[in-house]
Amino acid sequence: MAGTRQTLPADPTHDDARPDPASLGYEEARDELVAIVGRLESGAGTLEESLALWERGEALAARCQEWLDGARERLATARGEERAGAGRDATTDEEVHG
Repeated sequence: MAGTRQTLPADPTHDDARPDPASLGYEEARDELVAIVGRLESGAGTLEESLALWERGEALAARCQEWLDGARERLATARGEERAGAGRDATTDEEVHG
């Protein structure tokens, strides 16, 4: 296969070898983003490859942010439910013992 470049599935510069960022979990997206940052910082590759890596990195960073925003929202909801539940318990105690 002289003259043909073989691409590994983990190569972030080829769209057909990578899952859509929207389908990735937080850890998967973060790990791929870390790998991309490392490749960009090394300075290896062509300008075209660097641009493709940058674009993929932007999509992965956005996916990570979606996960983090969702987690914050879930925590805020859970805290709100805890506070509301604590308030109801205190009222019930006062009514019972009051």
